[in-house]
Amino acid sequence: MTSLATTLEEADLLVEGRLVDASNATLLCTVEDRRCVYKPVAGERPLWDFPSGSLAGREIAAFEVDRLLGWNFIPLTVWRAEGPAGPGMVQEWCEASTIGDLVNVTPRDEVPIGWRVVVEAQDPSGSAVALAHADTPALQRLSVLDAVINNADRKGGHILMLPDGSIRAVDHGVAFHSENKLRTVLWGWAGEALPTDLARELRSLRDLLTGDVPRIDRWLSEDESRALRRRVAALLDSHHFPEPSEEWPAIPWPVF
Repeated sequence: MTSLATTLEEADLLVEGRLVDASNATLLCTVEDRRCVYKPVAGERPLWDFPSGSLAGREIAAFEVDRLLGWNFIPLTVWRAEGPAGPGMVQEWCEASTIGDLVNVTPRDEVPIGWRVVVEAQDPSGSAVALAHADTPALQRLSVLDAVINNADRKGGHILMLPDGSIRAVDHGVAFHSENKLRTVLWGWAGEALPTDLARELRSLRDLLTGDVPRIDRWLSEDESRALRRRVAALLDSHHFPEPSEEWPAIPWPVF
């Protein structure tokens, strides 16, 4: 039986349309009887701080780190050597429930009970609003995954709740920079101690990253590979969730 990974890598891609809200070319495709997302390298917008043509590979590296952790947030993501617009990454499509189930901007007095408030502000009319997210072990882990891969663009709309209640996360092309660029909507646990089980899973990741890990390192520079390992070690040394840097905007814009 052909595996899904092989199907995504080799079967014919039929382009259905483009996801127009994405910054880079993001194509919704059908491969055999499945939908998928195809991001060709040729459609990547140049960035001043990331090498040109490297974003698709970073998405694959993020998937591989998530797989080593065993958290399964990131849908299956593979390299496609050939496609309608050339080489790029292909990712399994996830049909999400309504955005706002996990992260939302609401009037300050309407934040759901138990949610973590990230920041308070005023809307154009002067009313108090808050960016907040649910307080769950899954989102805790996702916030740590973002810290590990140095995700510079964790918007609320990149966090999907599936109809069965599980969580998936997408859009990890702007990650793995060797300098601190963590920018996320999931700051609700900043500075708090890591739960014991989460720290144990990070220690397992640290051990698995000992030496070369080709399916991750092939997509990163040597400096970025070393920085990945340093971030894991730093989280374990501090035993705390990271806190926002004063040298880099802590929250992406727009937040969705």
